[in-house]
Amino acid sequence: MTAKSQHSWTGDPAELLRVGAGFRLADVDPDATPGYDGGRKRSERDLAEGAAELDELQERLFAESRSGATSASVLLVLQAMDSAGKGGIVRHVIGSVDPQGVALTAFKKPTPEELSHDFLWRVERRLPAPGFIGVFDRSHYEDVLIGRVRALAPADEIERRYGAINEFEKRVTDAGTRIVKVMLHISADEQKARLMERLDRPDKHWKYNPGDVDERRLWPQYMDAYQTVFERTSTEHAPWHVVPANAKWYARLAVQALLLDALEGIDPQWPAATFDVAAEKARLAAT
Repeated sequence: MTAKSQHSWTGDPAELLRVGAGFRLADVDPDATPGYDGGRKRSERDLAEGAAELDELQERLFAESRSGATSASVLLVLQAMDSAGKGGIVRHVIGSVDPQGVALTAFKKPTPEELSHDFLWRVERRLPAPGFIGVFDRSHYEDVLIGRVRALAPADEIERRYGAINEFEKRVTDAGTRIVKVMLHISADEQKARLMERLDRPDKHWKYNPGDVDERRLWPQYMDAYQTVFERTSTEHAPWHVVPANAKWYARLAVQALLLDALEGIDPQWPAATFDVAAEKARLAAT
């Protein structure tokens, strides 16, 4: 079902964007806006209304966890080529909820300590606590994406990691965490335009990384690596969703809808008072 606060979807984004059997990344049009016919202007209204619902659901989840009534949490995994809009998702979607209930991790190059452990060691340490929305800006999937493209690990180790990821995510979801895995899919031309904009604007120079050009030269290899990731790790308990992201407004709305779907599925409730409300009102009035 679509989120209660988003009215212009013609289909359920959780199903429309889900990676299923026979999925081919090459068939996804990065310019498309599947299931949404409201256009950019309408999307701004839907995003604002969805933000209010997301904020309330997150607070209810946090409150319910503090009472011990639930161990549920949500983990948003964001993967994409550089400049695809992960930062915009964090600012415009996650930024609409109370930051006290958000755990954001931007995984960087592994440290020597992290490299001394299995690749999932540092990831498990950053899983969201009950009541939280966790966000992974890049994730354990880097270890089977750049790890494969750049041959940072032997082929048999990359192969092992797909199974390890599936087992890890099954254990995490069994413990009460809803995993929302999203690949923001932009075209190579759109990435080129966004990177050029960073070079044209002095206020964007800090976001530019010369290494992004080197990675662009490996675009076909990355698309193949993503295709394998989807085939090997889109599971019933933790499916992948591929979001066309050339239109930033659509990507933000779609990711918000996926988060709302996860939280509505949990259906957190305000915890009941553990004290006599009437008695406390009387005591307060007497002060």
